[in-house]
Amino acid sequence: MYMNVWAIDKDPPIKVLLVELVHRYGENTLAMINRENHFQAIEICPVGNPELSAYVYTFGQRRGCYGIDLKYPIVTHNIIGENEDQSLEHVLEIIDTHLF
Repeated sequence: MYMNVWAIDKDPPIKVLLVELVHRYGENTLAMINRENHFQAIEICPVGNPELSAYVYTFGQRRGCYGIDLKYPIVTHNIIGENEDQSLEHVLEIIDTHLF
């Protein structure tokens, strides 16, 4: 991540996710994609590969849970709306599998 996580204007659970990602993978491994600037969502990708991304959101989820959409270079392979109400740990596992 190329920013001070605590300085960005995002939902606290999104910030917690970002801090955990920086802790696990370092500061220059993932980048944010700023297509949409939603307070309760963030899209991340490996640095230099924006066609492979994960869109993580807290809107419409139970308290303390996340939704995650997986985006691939071939749009028909995208997984949208199938991973809802996931724990932080499960979202981190999905990100690890999808982006690494």
